[in-house]
Amino acid sequence: MAKNLFTRYIWLINTIYRAGKISLEEINEKWLLSDMSEGETIPIRTFHNHRKAIEDIFDINIECERRNGYCYYIENVEDIEKNDIKKWLLNTFAVNNIINENHLLKKRILLENIPSGEKYLIPMIEAMRCNRVVTISYQSFWKKSTKTFDIEPYCLKIFRQRWYVLARSCRQNDLLVFSLDRISSIHITEQTFSLPDDFDAQEFFSSCFGIIVEPDKKIETVRLIVYGNQYKYIRSLPLHHSQKEIKTDKEMDFKIFEYQLRPSFDFVKEILSYGDEIEVESPSWLRDVVANITRNAGMLYRE
Repeated sequence: MAKNLFTRYIWLINTIYRAGKISLEEINEKWLLSDMSEGETIPIRTFHNHRKAIEDIFDINIECERRNGYCYYIENVEDIEKNDIKKWLLNTFAVNNIINENHLLKKRILLENIPSGEKYLIPMIEAMRCNRVVTISYQSFWKKSTKTFDIEPYCLKIFRQRWYVLARSCRQNDLLVFSLDRISSIHITEQTFSLPDDFDAQEFFSSCFGIIVEPDKKIETVRLIVYGNQYKYIRSLPLHHSQKEIKTDKEMDFKIFEYQLRPSFDFVKEILSYGDEIEVESPSWLRDVVANITRNAGMLYRE
């Protein structure tokens, strides 16, 4: 039931967003063309309930312009366009809805699989919306046995085709990151919690790469030398929001990009994934770490 409602919310947001302004009659005309409608229109009361739920879950306000035939529009459309996570989430589910309604296209649109994206994402969002404590059974890659956690879900983040939830562990009284694809069961309890007033999800992850948060590590200036045409990929899809292009050497064919972050193991793996197209210029300790890993990898291929 929750999954079906979530799908309806996404459909409604996308329909109004694409139209700009649209009446309920026009919404229902489009709705009846959808397989989800099962031939029935959206009652006015249900529509307004959906509006309220959309505001609570997505912080998207659907307002009504009464002068021109009671047309509905998204009030804070700029927030959607500026918020990368919200825009990605809405686009992903909207595309999924469209594909499901056009069965002939399914074999012609290839998507990346995100483990447990649907199975546990929707219940986790519902728990966040109501600030409910969630009980999960969790199997870490580093542990042999499954553990049970009571958690207060603070925010969700996607990284490397996996969904993660940042949550406060009720038992450990500490913020931990859990991968949704390692959850084997989930239960939304009746117990509620209060999200700290000063919590800012964007700020919490702002100085890290990926989902590894190491507050004990200091924020450092990292400079990477990018060779050849690889800089075009780095420029179009920055490794981190702090990325700056600080130097170009046309003769040697490289550019230097600078970052302000906590260099975690995730970041090291990202650098290594580019092979000989990226070189760490500084800090020296990070350069040594990458050099040692590269050297050890080379030893595996010696005859």
